[in-house]
Amino acid sequence: MTASSSPSDSFSVAIAGVAGRMGRQLAAVAHRRGLIVAGGTEIAGSPHLGTDIGDLAGIPHLGVKPESDPVAAAAKADVWLDFTRPAATLAALQALKHTPVRVAIIGTTGFSPAEEKELERAGKELVIVKSGSFALGIKLLETLIRRAAASLGEDWDIEVLETHHNRKVDAPSGTALMLGQAAAEGRGSSLEALQAGPYDGPDAAREPGKIGFAVRRMGGVIGEHSVSFGSDTEIVTISHTALDRAMFAKGALKAADWALKHPPGLYSMDDVLGLSGNAA
Repeated sequence: MTASSSPSDSFSVAIAGVAGRMGRQLAAVAHRRGLIVAGGTEIAGSPHLGTDIGDLAGIPHLGVKPESDPVAAAAKADVWLDFTRPAATLAALQALKHTPVRVAIIGTTGFSPAEEKELERAGKELVIVKSGSFALGIKLLETLIRRAAASLGEDWDIEVLETHHNRKVDAPSGTALMLGQAAAEGRGSSLEALQAGPYDGPDAAREPGKIGFAVRRMGGVIGEHSVSFGSDTEIVTISHTALDRAMFAKGALKAADWALKHPPGLYSMDDVLGLSGNAA
């Protein structure tokens, strides 16, 4: 199937950073679902450029090796899956203009405001689903946080704690920021207005009404997020723990299914799950 064909349950994918932890998981889950893994990318000079993607993902030999050029990697793909870094993601979206790909699923986090604008522009030509997390449980957590923040008074402190593996580079994580945004929306505001700076130094008192963040980086933790609401007399904590990266891959492929049936635009998992009114 190509992107111009009628959408169905079968399509082909190309995966950015296919030799990375998430890239391998995406390839494995896509293959097990019966999709075609048509290609993938790795940076120039990577020792994995000569390795079959199937071997990287622990699945049968596919006869396809990573490319350093997104155009070559996506030459036979319907969908682009990208969980890399902002600069690489944005460069790939530009390159996809020269491929049959018309759907991009973006799990990359850490975009600056200017880079977010570039994503919006790319959404005029591509169907893009971008999310800080493709875990369905995180979407439930986000809903509960928004409701709790709306129900509890501003005299309740809000703190977001996230833990990831020691190779993650952006902090707080995209998911943590997404959860913080949900809390801010529950209070009728924006995260930009309510996010507290790091507690550090001799004069780091907590500002009333602000949303604080704490970050831990250690070992091989896939992802742990919790949001705590605290008053002078009680604390309520809502949390989510990722046990397997497969859940992110499954969510990304669910998003791809949805995106293949929709027009160009920049969407979120709220759209995919019918929580925003754009799921028709």
